[in-house]
Amino acid sequence: MDPTLYENKALTYKGKTIFSKIVIGGFDRILKNFQEDEACFMFIDDGGFVMRTPNEIIRFESGDGLLAKCGNYYFEQNIKKENPEKTTTLIAAYFYPSIVKDLFDEDFKVSSYQTNYDANKVKIDKLLLNFKENISLLLDNVEIADENLILTKLKEFLILLSKTEKAPDVIDFISSLFKPIESNFKSIIKTHLFSSLSLEEFAKLCNMSLATFNRKFQEIYTENPRKYITTKKLEKACKLLSSKENRIVDVAYDCGFESPSTFNRNFKKEYKKSPTAYRNDIIDTK
Repeated sequence: MDPTLYENKALTYKGKTIFSKIVIGGFDRILKNFQEDEACFMFIDDGGFVMRTPNEIIRFESGDGLLAKCGNYYFEQNIKKENPEKTTTLIAAYFYPSIVKDLFDEDFKVSSYQTNYDANKVKIDKLLLNFKENISLLLDNVEIADENLILTKLKEFLILLSKTEKAPDVIDFISSLFKPIESNFKSIIKTHLFSSLSLEEFAKLCNMSLATFNRKFQEIYTENPRKYITTKKLEKACKLLSSKENRIVDVAYDCGFESPSTFNRNFKKEYKKSPTAYRNDIIDTK
């Protein structure tokens, strides 16, 4: 399902979005799609979503802050097709390596400072809340926000975040934003095995082409990735079906099938019976 953009306001510098307010809804999953290899911070002003990084799955709700390094991520909202009219409002800031370098006139690449996350949930304190309100005001009055003001606010925000994240100094903090943590291939597969990610989406999360992903998967698991992943999902489904408390539709989504019909089709192909018939057979033998 393609996302619906209900509102989009932006403060730009040299054609690049530095701050924005976005109201978005009606999507199942979207890839982080920025202009270049930048990091970002988002205030979740209303609504919420699940963020899928290579190494973890994090839920964000209204009032949370999201700090994300450069990299490939997915934002998910309606995986179970519930509440399609739900919207999420975001106030965001984007950190581009070239602009940030010029702001501080220092080479942040010389820093060895690293953090152990791709994305982090940040508690919004009074200082961050005050900054968000100031940016919101500028976004509502873009005519007064010239490029000098935009850059000043960006520099102020980076300094504020460096203190919030308790980095040694602002240059170390900036350096860490452009250093994604190393991801183990098997760990990525294990973390997202029971998702509805396509093989193409798995490849993007691994920062690989589809051909490279398929080759790597075959080398490690000695099996076709589609077959391996589907088999693991069906094995989990069989365990869940042993309890009559689990609805078939919930089993389908909890095991990572994109729809109940896809689940039913794959289940019948593997076990020669429907999930309902399989459950009834188990209950009858108890």
